[in-house]
Amino acid sequence: MPERRRVIAVVGDAVLADGDVRREHAYALGRGIVDQGWVVMTGGRGGVMEAAGRGARDSERWTSGASIAILPGHDPSAANPYVDIALPTGLDVARNTLVAHADAVVAVGGGAGTLSEMALAWQLLRLVVAIEGQGWAGRLAGQPMDGRRRYASIPDDCVRGARDAEQAVALLTHWLPKYGQAHPGIGR
Repeated sequence: MPERRRVIAVVGDAVLADGDVRREHAYALGRGIVDQGWVVMTGGRGGVMEAAGRGARDSERWTSGASIAILPGHDPSAANPYVDIALPTGLDVARNTLVAHADAVVAVGGGAGTLSEMALAWQLLRLVVAIEGQGWAGRLAGQPMDGRRRYASIPDDCVRGARDAEQAVALLTHWLPKYGQAHPGIGR
């Protein structure tokens, strides 16, 4: 039986100007993630999400299903044109919990929504990587999100900071095998 493909969430700003470096990072992330044989998960809308989907589609290893969108609304047609699988949830911002269940979360810039996805992923014991620079990703790169000891085997556990998409993919490759623990539930 083939091994399950890892799902990597790319989160960040939903609105970006043309030429914004965060768009370039997200595009390179999407492409690099699919180049590794993994699947890109986003919120399926614009900005970072659309750029990551476009990068995924441009990978030489792209196959149908390489880009998944967890949409906040009820309409699958709200997804950007680079989404292969659109999952409308009707959950609005609560859909961030589903995004945080990816095998890892990579943040590019971002406001409150990105912060919630990063925090939820942290609580769910997921690997969290952040591109250094703007937004919450830049503020949290290289820092633990709180004082909890998530993994006894990873004493330097933190939001892994990357200067660019290439380094983020390298961090994913290195750290993903070490972050396999499942969240045991609150109070355990």
